[in-house]
Amino acid sequence: MRHKETWLSQESRGFVQSSVDNVFAHIDDPARLSSHMNKPSWKMGWSRMETELDEGRGQKVGSRIRLVGRVLGVALSVEEIVTERTPPYRKVWETTGVPKLRVIGHYRMGFELSPQGNGSMLSVFIEYALPERAPERWLGRLFSKSYARWCTHQMVDDAVAHFVSLGQQAYRP
Repeated sequence: MRHKETWLSQESRGFVQSSVDNVFAHIDDPARLSSHMNKPSWKMGWSRMETELDEGRGQKVGSRIRLVGRVLGVALSVEEIVTERTPPYRKVWETTGVPKLRVIGHYRMGFELSPQGNGSMLSVFIEYALPERAPERWLGRLFSKSYARWCTHQMVDDAVAHFVSLGQQAYRP
């Protein structure tokens, strides 16, 4: 894995009018948190990726998560391992092996929750390296920042939308 000094980062935040326990319980499921990858969108080249979970379901330290799919006809895959999990406040996972992605390489990603008033502040972050080889490295230079921003925003927005659908209010600061 590349040295962290060469990594780029992105973070998105949103307020959810629900307890940290409720929010953590909802987004602790990797299939929910990565649901934006499971739906076709222009950022995904109108393709999608499937989430595969081990027996730990991505909800234990050491649990493995795999995303596989095709984007613009190119096979993509990435394997992740949960490295930190402190319910109901924090969860972190990172890539293992060699990611087969187009615009980012290895990454460390996670979320943090903190109580705020009558709700929770959700922060989703990613620290990532550009892909190591051309042409992916060139694509990464052009699109990685936009992709990382979209990904973290989607994770926050999906969580916020879930609690809004339950009749609770939310906003992004």
